[in-house]
Amino acid sequence: MRDRFPLLVVGGLVLTVVLASQLVKGARRGEFADTLSTYRAQEDGARALFLLAEESGLPVTRRMADMRVPSTGDATLVLLGVEVEDSREDDLEQTQLAAEPDAGLDDEHTPRTGFNTFRAAHVDNLEVTELLTRVAAGGSVVYVPWGSRENPLLDALGVKLTKADTTLPMRTLVPPLSTPYTLGVERVEVKVQAYLELPGTAVPVLEDERLGRMVAAVIPHGQGRVLVVGAPELAMNVALARADNAQFWLSALAALGSGPYEFDEFHHGFTNERSVVDFARRYGLHFAVLQLLAGVALWSVALKRFGRPRPPLESARVGATDALFAMARLYREGRHHGFAAKLLSKGLTQELALHAGLPAHASPGVVSEALEERGRQDLARGLDDMTARAESATSDNDLQQLAAHAASLRQSIHPAGKPRRSPPGTP
Repeated sequence: MRDRFPLLVVGGLVLTVVLASQLVKGARRGEFADTLSTYRAQEDGARALFLLAEESGLPVTRRMADMRVPSTGDATLVLLGVEVEDSREDDLEQTQLAAEPDAGLDDEHTPRTGFNTFRAAHVDNLEVTELLTRVAAGGSVVYVPWGSRENPLLDALGVKLTKADTTLPMRTLVPPLSTPYTLGVERVEVKVQAYLELPGTAVPVLEDERLGRMVAAVIPHGQGRVLVVGAPELAMNVALARADNAQFWLSALAALGSGPYEFDEFHHGFTNERSVVDFARRYGLHFAVLQLLAGVALWSVALKRFGRPRPPLESARVGATDALFAMARLYREGRHHGFAAKLLSKGLTQELALHAGLPAHASPGVVSEALEERGRQDLARGLDDMTARAESATSDNDLQQLAAHAASLRQSIHPAGKPRRSPPGTP
């Protein structure tokens, strides 16, 4: 046991590290998802908005396909912080105000997490065309752009974005007029990324209380409508608990239609088609593979012994031989011939008792009778002779003859040419 103690210590440390990593991973659930994804549980995710709508009785779902795939029924598509192809910045002054990359809400590009930088697809021109066609036919869309850049979708709606001053503190937004989109909303507190310049047909929904500039509006397009919000933080987990932010989303979604409300996850890197690597990365199976490799490494280490080195086989053989000779000399010098003879007789009796189907502690007479009943009179006579000669052994010569006789009887238990079978009662 002490030879394996270091291995137990290493195994305990590995188990502690694995459990601690799983605990930390559980506490940071949803971190793998993209910014403003409904799978992301961090402050900049939209998981709280999805769960709020679901718990409020609104029919919500996640969309894992691009916009070329038709939606079921009169679904309202919700686009949160997705990138649109051919986005641009027409105003050079606003370009100069753009913050450095990875600046959070001040960044003009949607922050990506891990491999989502390469996996998250942009909304291409064909999808924009399909989206506008669906809206013109009477559909509804919620679009929360990131940053202040223009793109083909906003151009088609006649909306222009003006970059907000990033040094301004959190803004208070109020409804400029009573609409179903702001039912029960008195004020909204959020950081603003862009203000909206709207067409004449637009319906203002939220405006900056101090500056009087529009942040959210509903733009009619054909028979449908699009809700544009220039404050992506309003959809984040961290902002829903402020003021009437949560009530704004419940009222706005309910006013846009009866649902279902499809939160787009395809452009956040989630699709219905998953490779084995994606599946492992999503559900943490790569940690299981690492644990398997760690187990193989520990098993390879376990093949090595710790502690004192074992003596070589040759040394053990010589030591056993020396012990045998020493024991023989003790018996010889102490003249324990009778005791040694009884040991030989007892060992032969036990072996023949098992062959006769008797317990090992049976007496020689009982074993002899059982052997005769089984038709082994030769073994019975040999055992009786062995027992009688053991009582009269007084010299080394007697012991040698007795040992030779016992060996001969053992060999005759299974005569040559007959298959060896375990006697009845043998475990």
